[in-house]
Amino acid sequence: MTQTQSRADSKPVKLAPYDVADHLRSREEMAAYLDAWFEEFPDDVSGIARAVGDIARAKGMTQVAKDAGLSRESLYRALSQEGNPSLSTILKVLAAVGLKLSVSVATRVD
Repeated sequence: MTQTQSRADSKPVKLAPYDVADHLRSREEMAAYLDAWFEEFPDDVSGIARAVGDIARAKGMTQVAKDAGLSRESLYRALSQEGNPSLSTILKVLAAVGLKLSVSVATRVD
């Protein structure tokens, strides 16, 4: 686009939808992604569940469901935006993708 050309004259740019699951290739990347959710949005239970869903999709939802002992449909439902997965489901999914939760002492802000 030249300085005299306005944006209205330019052709629309087509953007592909971004899916984080396409970029989670290793267990280390998956762990860092989920850890970031816990660090940045510790009270966003729905967001954390969606992040676990992103990780499951990156690994392959059918295989994760099988390895976790869950149906694929129930796993999709539990990890959706409207879902409310149990801690048991979260732990099973994380184990199926080779991750585990750990706990650390919270930093206290006074």
